[in-house]
Amino acid sequence: METSAKTSVTETVLITGGGGYLGCRLGYTLHKMGINVVLFDIHKPIQQVPDTVVFIKGDICNYMEVEAAIRNVDCVFHLASYGMSGREQLNKKLIEDINVKGTKHVIQACLKNGIPRLLYTSTYNVVFGGQVITNGDESLPYLPLHLHPDHYSRTKSLAEMEVLHANGTKLKNSTGVLQTCALRPAGIYGPGEQRHLPRIVNYIENGLFKFVYGAADSLVEFVHVDNLVSAHILAAEALTGGKNYIAAGQAYFISDGKPVNNFEFFRPLVEGLGYKCPTIRLPLTLIYFIAFLTEIIHFFVGRIYNFQPFLTRTEVYKTGVTHYFNLQKARKELGYNPQEHSLSEIVEWFKARGHGRKLTTYNVKRFMWDVIFCMLLSAFIMSWLPVVSA
Repeated sequence: METSAKTSVTETVLITGGGGYLGCRLGYTLHKMGINVVLFDIHKPIQQVPDTVVFIKGDICNYMEVEAAIRNVDCVFHLASYGMSGREQLNKKLIEDINVKGTKHVIQACLKNGIPRLLYTSTYNVVFGGQVITNGDESLPYLPLHLHPDHYSRTKSLAEMEVLHANGTKLKNSTGVLQTCALRPAGIYGPGEQRHLPRIVNYIENGLFKFVYGAADSLVEFVHVDNLVSAHILAAEALTGGKNYIAAGQAYFISDGKPVNNFEFFRPLVEGLGYKCPTIRLPLTLIYFIAFLTEIIHFFVGRIYNFQPFLTRTEVYKTGVTHYFNLQKARKELGYNPQEHSLSEIVEWFKARGHGRKLTTYNVKRFMWDVIFCMLLSAFIMSWLPVVSA
């Protein structure tokens, strides 16, 4: 990653959720800058990290493990969360435990151990719940908790509130106070991303990407992982006296700064892998209803067969309803300057792992999916047509 920011972030940092995609990328970048990095996660890093980067296996829901890991660090990047997408969104208890209780553990451990800085990775969803937002900013209020369409967004709101409320709290056995801030990133993408892109490619390759939905002019945002890493480093620096603690108690929207239609954004990926983008456009309300039915089915059969829902209601909102935000505050206060990125590197990443359309092979499986999809769609549409009496 290239960044113009000359940083003296910390001597030692701890990253919760450090085994994940963003955590590994952030840890690797900080390590290259000469900073001691500790990754804390229940899972081992999904990417290879230098031997000098410390990995501590631990559960964010276990306070004793969190408290032990946080000792003797100068800054905590709290990335750990659960329930962002897919069937994870339907496990309410685990979402609550990790996102809310886990965050309280981190705050408590920071205060007990005299850690001066805590940066929380939040989400756009703290203010968004399916309503249109055009060029919004940080003055927007939190979405009322009862209006969140999913438990993940609700708990991320609660966690962000906890982190920002803790700003200025006196540290134990220290004359200082805890400085906190929150970043609200858009959808993350980049080569090696494990949450969204493999699922999308799987749908493409199995012939399930047959339609788009929502208005053709609806706009959403994304953020390349390297831009998000840069924002984290800049925000951590902005919690120091050298930057007059300008970020203390603040939240910032972070994206590439380029609103785009969700399906147009992924066009280079679809076509780069040798497939055609669908031309059928379905109403947003229809897809939302189908997602609702899918969630109902999962509720009843999920304990027996924990299948991956094609879409959840929240995912329909996130991808089909306009919501984007300006970066003025992040640019001015953090010095954030997102760099240009394309999906070409992601296409090459997937191709290097054997993905992409094999034009010389007749795919019977894809043909059968096409037939099934057309039959189901026809049956569903016909069920809505009025019955004509003889």
